[in-house]
Amino acid sequence: MWSFLPILMLMVVFSPLAIDIFLPSLPDMANDFQSDLTLLQWSISGFLLAMGIGQLFAGPVADKYGRKPVALFGIVIYFLACLACVVANTIELHLLSRFIHGLGTCAIVVSAFAIVRDKYDARQSGMMYSYLNGVICCIPALAPILGGWLASEYGWQSTFMFMAAYAVGAGTLVAVFLKETNTTKDASSVKLLHFNRYTSIALNRVFQFHSLAVLVAMAVIIAYVSSAPAWLMVELGLSSQMFIFWFSLNAIFNIAACVLAPKCLKVFGVVNTISAGFITLLAGGLLMVAMQDLHTPVAFMLPIMLSSIGFSLLMGTCAGQALAPFGEKAGTASALLGFLQMAGSAVLVGIVQQIPVSVPMQVALLMLSFVVFALIWFWPGSRVRAVAEA
Repeated sequence: MWSFLPILMLMVVFSPLAIDIFLPSLPDMANDFQSDLTLLQWSISGFLLAMGIGQLFAGPVADKYGRKPVALFGIVIYFLACLACVVANTIELHLLSRFIHGLGTCAIVVSAFAIVRDKYDARQSGMMYSYLNGVICCIPALAPILGGWLASEYGWQSTFMFMAAYAVGAGTLVAVFLKETNTTKDASSVKLLHFNRYTSIALNRVFQFHSLAVLVAMAVIIAYVSSAPAWLMVELGLSSQMFIFWFSLNAIFNIAACVLAPKCLKVFGVVNTISAGFITLLAGGLLMVAMQDLHTPVAFMLPIMLSSIGFSLLMGTCAGQALAPFGEKAGTASALLGFLQMAGSAVLVGIVQQIPVSVPMQVALLMLSFVVFALIWFWPGSRVRAVAEA
């Protein structure tokens, strides 16, 4: 069972590494590109938008041609995009490189999770996902520390050189040790563009409610990750080291919440876990509004830590509920959910960041939007809650 785990761990690291390692460098990058930091935040949102769009294509391509070729192709694109980020001399070239970076990353991650579905039964898959998500959750605590040191010693370009080097090392191991797991693939039977399969899923009310909750929860996290460097280091004047401290502290809260969320689900059930997630996110939004005039790291990060707990309670539980009605279409439903989670949240964050209010208020608006979900959820006779209770 465990033979694939080390390689899969290497593969899932590509995504959080590409998001978190260069965050301490964003102000310096904005200066070098002579760009507004708000525009540079699209380096993250555009990356996630590409990952979301890629979800609709990478899965069918991996079904048609195999997991290993798609993963290796993604690693090559990842490597080339990192080099392009190093040599990009304008913000436009950087953002284009990051979009391509996201497409390559999507191919790697989709292949990794497809391998889990190929090789393991439901119980074993749950264990494997737990291990892989644990690795994913650890990167936000560690990558900014490494990225901050690299940037201070060698400049921000070194963070992208490190990612390129990681692609070479991990790609070599994948090429040598990863065995193809999609042994039943029939290239002639797989349609790459088969969007009518998504229609019935998108019209399902249970899927709509839970997938939109996942989308907005993801948007809260993206808004925080993309805006935190500007707010903490530029607006509040924190040093790179203090930014890393606060970012890593929140990551620790997130890791702990991710570990506890499955236990809460087991002990308290789906309805109570989702209810707690809604309430926690709303509490974070109200606290952010109440403390917005303080202009201190605590006033920003304490509500963020609450939101991280709510995010952890909601994400896995709502994703499971969104996919539950689709036994024979689980792969298609998962792809649509991934598209909404990544691309939808990136677009939503881009819209919210155009609102002329402070960064804390932008994040608070996203948190407080959960009042709509809470009203639907707690409304007497709620159909989506009744399905979860069944």
